[in-house]
Amino acid sequence: MKQHLLRGRTMPARGLLLTTLVAAALALTACGKKEEAPKPAEVPAPAAAPAPAPAATPAAPKSAAQVAVDAAKPLCEGGKTITIVWEAGLQSLDPKNFSGPKWEKETGCKVSVIEVPTAEMFTKIMQEFRAGTGAYDALNVIPAWMPDLAQAGALEPLDALVDKYGYRDELKTIAATYRDNQMTVGGKIYGFPDDGDVFIMYYRKDLFAREDLQKAYKEKYNADLAPPKTWDEFAQIGSFLTEKLKGEGIYGASMFREPGYGNFMFQERFRNEGGKFFDANMKATVNGPEGVKVLKGWLAENKFMPKGVEKFGFVENLAVFLKGESAMTISWPPYGRFAAGYLANEKALDWVPKSQIGGKVGYALPPGGHPELAAGFALSVASTSKNKEAAYLFIQWLNSEEISNERVQLPYALRDPFRDSHFTNPGYVALWPDAKDYLAALGQAAQTGLLDLSLIQTDKYEEALRQGISKLWAGEDPQKILDKVAADWDAVTQQVGVDKQKPVYEAWAAKSGAYPKK
Repeated sequence: MKQHLLRGRTMPARGLLLTTLVAAALALTACGKKEEAPKPAEVPAPAAAPAPAPAATPAAPKSAAQVAVDAAKPLCEGGKTITIVWEAGLQSLDPKNFSGPKWEKETGCKVSVIEVPTAEMFTKIMQEFRAGTGAYDALNVIPAWMPDLAQAGALEPLDALVDKYGYRDELKTIAATYRDNQMTVGGKIYGFPDDGDVFIMYYRKDLFAREDLQKAYKEKYNADLAPPKTWDEFAQIGSFLTEKLKGEGIYGASMFREPGYGNFMFQERFRNEGGKFFDANMKATVNGPEGVKVLKGWLAENKFMPKGVEKFGFVENLAVFLKGESAMTISWPPYGRFAAGYLANEKALDWVPKSQIGGKVGYALPPGGHPELAAGFALSVASTSKNKEAAYLFIQWLNSEEISNERVQLPYALRDPFRDSHFTNPGYVALWPDAKDYLAALGQAAQTGLLDLSLIQTDKYEEALRQGISKLWAGEDPQKILDKVAADWDAVTQQVGVDKQKPVYEAWAAKSGAYPKK
């Protein structure tokens, strides 16, 4: 631009000089005298072009968190209160101790946390929707419930607000497995994936590295002792380690087997074995050979695990592992943080046994390589809310890159990494020496994880499976158990209506996390 302006200004000077020279030549010719041509009139040099004003530095775009804060301030004038349903217990310490007070400080909106046990959350949300009192503004929703809640009309579609407040770009940085599987129903956004609940294998890397065990395993199986990649390897290694370490009070593995947890473990392993939940006509196929193999595998594995393992829940299994009494286990991400021991002095976690294995734990994907996205939470807005926009802005802020990176590091809460940035966050990596490896394993799981089965009346299908697992521990035959589970599933499908349930299942099955990619 500057060069173009200078060219424009020199053109008149050149014209004046040429006119002067022509006039002088004509005068000489007319007089016939050889006179020295007069010097052309001196033309003043063109004035230098004024320097252009420096271009204004464009303002950096606001973060999604700041957009939410700025938009919420006028809505929050006068001390508005937003209610949010949250899982009772440790999970609720996030909005009660951190995010709620922080949001109030930044916007003026108070946050009222309604604590509800997970087992009651679906029912409570539906009851409130039917009553229509507007008591709930924002919700925590387990993604498997989303089709039920969306079809009932209990959840507010969020697309218009996502676009209004420019949140789509930040939604793209939620890890693929969560983003692509836990956000939409029928192509509409009903919730923001907000909790990276995924199963990870934890193993005693110090034991796997012991020279005597390495040597003995190599001699027996002509293979290196390493974290198992298949369930057959898991059984072989677990049995071997129990044989070698039982004298030291260590079992080859432990697992939670209680039916509520077993539901998730079955869903994961069944699909890693190649199983499909339904055939093309919506007939349940959980009683096929893949399902029977899973239950028989559990019975065989329990023989090299601690006595009473079939009753183990989250806490019982955690205690055995943290005391150093098992060499392998599979669980949610908090196990990794608890095992590291850096949270030992956190008052809210005084129920967690003191870790005896800090610095001795490795992290890997469970056998099969496709871990279960077991439960988890998404943030939604209640369709009956009287403060929908304020509620939306609160969950956008909670879920944003900026705030979620703080929330997943809270020592007392149980929100697990779910954004790509969480897996490489320098602050998180620095929390304990092996945190980088832990986050890398969670990042891998976020690429290959399997979505919980999600249908109309999902809870009835899950309850039939839980009852089946209870019968397994009571000594019933695996094939007989799964035949009954399949019959119960078919009954639920008929009750809902095949024509109504089939498109819901097909939409779920089309998602990237429904079945392992071959």
